[in-house]
Amino acid sequence: MSLMRRLWLAVVIMAFVAFVGSLFISIWSAQEYLAQQLARKNSDNASSLALSMTHQEKDQVAIDLQVAALFDTGYYQAISVVDPFGKVISQRIQDKPGTDVPGWFINLLPIPSKPGLAQISDGWKQYGTVKVVSHNQFAYRALWEQAGKLLSWFCLGGVGVGFFGMLVLRAIGRSLNDVVDQAGAIGERRFIAIAEPQMPELRALARAMNGMVGRIRQMFNEEAVHLEEVQHRVNYDQLTGLPNRDYFMAHLKGQFAGAETAQCGVLAVMRLTGLGGVNDALGRAGTDSLLREAGQIFTDFSLLHEDALPGRIKAGDIAVVLPGEDDPRGAARRLVEMLDGRLVAKWPGLPDIYHLGAIRYERGGSFEDALSRVDHALALAEGQGANAWHAIGDDGRMKAIPGEQWRALLTHAVSAGNLELVFYPVIRLEGGTVHQEGMVRLHAGPDKPLMTAGDFMPVAAHLKLTAPIDMEVVRLAIRHLATVTDDVAVNLSAETIGNWAFRNDLSELLRGYPDICPRLWFEVPEYGAFKHFDAFRDICLALKGLGCHVGIGHFGQRLSESQKFTELGLDYVKIHPSLMHGIGENADHQEFLKRFCGVAHTVGIIVIAVGVRSEAELPVLKSLGIDGVTGPSIKPVG
Repeated sequence: MSLMRRLWLAVVIMAFVAFVGSLFISIWSAQEYLAQQLARKNSDNASSLALSMTHQEKDQVAIDLQVAALFDTGYYQAISVVDPFGKVISQRIQDKPGTDVPGWFINLLPIPSKPGLAQISDGWKQYGTVKVVSHNQFAYRALWEQAGKLLSWFCLGGVGVGFFGMLVLRAIGRSLNDVVDQAGAIGERRFIAIAEPQMPELRALARAMNGMVGRIRQMFNEEAVHLEEVQHRVNYDQLTGLPNRDYFMAHLKGQFAGAETAQCGVLAVMRLTGLGGVNDALGRAGTDSLLREAGQIFTDFSLLHEDALPGRIKAGDIAVVLPGEDDPRGAARRLVEMLDGRLVAKWPGLPDIYHLGAIRYERGGSFEDALSRVDHALALAEGQGANAWHAIGDDGRMKAIPGEQWRALLTHAVSAGNLELVFYPVIRLEGGTVHQEGMVRLHAGPDKPLMTAGDFMPVAAHLKLTAPIDMEVVRLAIRHLATVTDDVAVNLSAETIGNWAFRNDLSELLRGYPDICPRLWFEVPEYGAFKHFDAFRDICLALKGLGCHVGIGHFGQRLSESQKFTELGLDYVKIHPSLMHGIGENADHQEFLKRFCGVAHTVGIIVIAVGVRSEAELPVLKSLGIDGVTGPSIKPVG
């Protein structure tokens, strides 16, 4: 029995006992009072009648008249006059009158009518004794009516007390539920604070739990700051705040080599013209200010694109990679508008500040060839004059598909069942499997190879078709779970989690599979989680409420905001593949991952390394605290 039910039961029992006790005492007091009044009335009437007879003649007719007169004026059961020897001189007796008082009430609360006795004198001699007995039926009626009134008032009072008790218990229940919900949230690794209740006992408990939550948040925030400091020291340029050459190049190589990366993308490089001359013209401080402004422009530009990453690759070279972008001219034009509006306009005394080259690349292409082509684009831009740009489009290996053809292809793939999942294992370094990650594939045609998510999901995002694709992926995962024993993970697009209709449809779908939900893992890219954080929080809580697991993929680029996740109860994070590049020899990355794993484990989050290319890296990752791994060295299943 719950605590609130017990409190309700205690209140009801206490109120019932109090009211029944009060009712009994009140009725019993009334019963005693009526019995006393009957006895007093009998005694007074007997004395009055005896006194009247004492002063009159003692003939039979006079005595009968006085007895009859008194008997007829009151409610009497019997009046009698007897001589000293017990002989009846005069007597009047009334039959029991009718009454509407229940017999059980009369038997339960008897009201005795004690006879009144008085002596009749005849001179100095005793003439006889008067005995008067009043009827108690009228006392029963009065007691019955009084009991009814008391019962009505007590019932009304009980309703009032019950209503007041309901309000009090409801207030207690709300405070208690807040504390219970907070405890449950902490058990689910969601560290939330609550308002302190008014009750001293619950207030002390809530204060203690809020203090614990505050300490955990503070610890998490402090460690996040330390981790960000380590990451910036290791992977970022100290002047511009952009990723350094090693980090950027590792990320760029991953775009060419990854099986699930975007099919194509744009690489743009800006080169400051004559950095030495700029330094002479502006001085060191002025040059640093220009570089920082350029870095901020590239940072702002990259925030407009999912999974984009800027970087400072040389002293005067700043680059940005835009996975999924297939129009280098359009991307270069947008970037140049920002450069002209914020860089050239701010330093009008410099006639020639930059040149920019942009190319389109393809997944699986040559990394070195891409670098050569972007250098060629830069050379062509330099030949066009000051603050010029040049973009190189299709390299001839792939023919672009028109947008409407893409829409028809994707819509048909969902309706015709042309999507399928290919599963890759995520293994635990301690042994066993975390889950099988389902990667979506699209059948473009009978004679065409399967298209990976990187081939069509960027286009689907542009056409706002990710929601039906993701819903079909979830259905495929559910059907697969019915045939296997392992857990399954699927990815949700950044655009999808911001779709309210999708969230409602997904919740409705999952409610029909309560046994499968605990084996279903959902993953959202870090970019999407931060871009639609409120929506991500809502869908995260909804999915966890259904028993599903929720995690973040490509984690590690926005550590400064990671404290937002302390209230979500995340189950796992997958580290960005760029942090895995050369992990066996990169002591700085090892330090970062070790500290991050320590923080994540504190709040119960599983840490998974993505992009592991060699089994030789597994012992190193295990020593750093990594829980699970996936990548080319881990063979696919299914």
